[in-house]
Amino acid sequence: MSLELEQLGLFESFEALISREDTLEIREFLNDQNISDVASLINEYPQYEARIIANMLIHRAASVFKILDISQQKDIVKALPSSKTAELLNELPADDRTDFLEELPKAAIRDLIKLLDPEERKITLSLLGYPEDSVGRLMTPDYVYVYADNTIAEVFDTLRKHGRNSETIDVVYVIDESGLLIDDLRIRDIILADTHKKVAEIIDGRVVSLNVNDDQENASQVFKMNNRVALPVVDENNILLGIVTIDDMLWVANEEFSEDMQKMGGTEALDEPYLDIPLFKLFRKRIGWLVILFLGEMLTATAMGYFEDEIAKAVVLALFIPLIISSGGNSGSQASTLIIQAMAVGEITLEDWWRVLRRELISGLLLGAVLGIIGFIRVAVWQSILPNVYGEQWLMIALTVGFSLIGVILWGTLSGSMLPLLLKKLGADPAVSSAPFVATMVDVTGLIIYFSFAYLFLQGLLL
Repeated sequence: MSLELEQLGLFESFEALISREDTLEIREFLNDQNISDVASLINEYPQYEARIIANMLIHRAASVFKILDISQQKDIVKALPSSKTAELLNELPADDRTDFLEELPKAAIRDLIKLLDPEERKITLSLLGYPEDSVGRLMTPDYVYVYADNTIAEVFDTLRKHGRNSETIDVVYVIDESGLLIDDLRIRDIILADTHKKVAEIIDGRVVSLNVNDDQENASQVFKMNNRVALPVVDENNILLGIVTIDDMLWVANEEFSEDMQKMGGTEALDEPYLDIPLFKLFRKRIGWLVILFLGEMLTATAMGYFEDEIAKAVVLALFIPLIISSGGNSGSQASTLIIQAMAVGEITLEDWWRVLRRELISGLLLGAVLGIIGFIRVAVWQSILPNVYGEQWLMIALTVGFSLIGVILWGTLSGSMLPLLLKKLGADPAVSSAPFVATMVDVTGLIIYFSFAYLFLQGLLL
């Protein structure tokens, strides 16, 4: 059966139950479904989202809640009675609960924190105390730890006792009496070891950890490079504070990708789903960059005014201005997009700037040469078809267009590739060097390059 047919059957069954208003049947139905299927029901029937959560076993409700969009989570919490909200928030893993709360206004955070059990409140306040976008906001204190002098048999006892309430038991952490992280053990190594052996005999000391103040985006790269499902989080003294799991990193990667795509499109990061963000807030996110880009394009008009006399003497030059500046903007946009994406996935670091410069220098020359030749041929072909279209100096005009394309595309490529690296060096977000921004910058300089070549080839002829 196809996925579409399965979902159709799921929706029809749910609609039938809702129409009968049988709470017991609805509860049994929801608790029999996969977590992802219940999330699909909430997406399909937003008017019943709070009712769906309220009619599930609390641990399953928490599993559904944490995979929903933030806007859906807010709506559900608003609609649930305080007692049910308290149950839900206390059941959520500490990292998921913190992730939800940090999206709310401060007043709402204060009200919801009051609903938490004392121990959960303490943990949540601790996590919220770490810098925004730090690993500390993502970590959970629910993990299994053992000591180096424990036997493997004792490790199994610990897993049976504490594993049920842990975020994951795929990895067990080894600490000393003061909480200092010594190593981590994968469950496979524990299962395959003799039960009489001590933990100290099977550890290798090659533990990889995150600092609690590390940036979440950098942590994502550490996960990728080390192929781990969970990593320990320590403080400056290497004291184990918690763990971060791969599911949290997947959410971080998705959010970072969305933000970068929005910034590369010439807007601020939206922070909310497009259809849920208030219209005026969406306006404010977009207008700033539009004004900046508009002011940048005004420099293009100023540059054209500076070359007004030259354009008046050789009106034919004006025909190729859109061609020249758009080609430069396109090449710059290409380069900036490639470099920002490569930086985001860790393929390029600041130390690679010289290699990037050399590659883009060669690429810019090759790309410019191809388009320059096409531009030259275009002028030549039009001249052969319409002999008077460019006049006696058609060859010099063709050379002007051809060499201008080489220069503008080379400049656009170099600008687009180096600007993200420069912003990263200055501590800014490379995605700010968006395609529209680079294109606008290259438009202005493209005119200067174009008329410089016009002077070179046409001075004393048309100019």
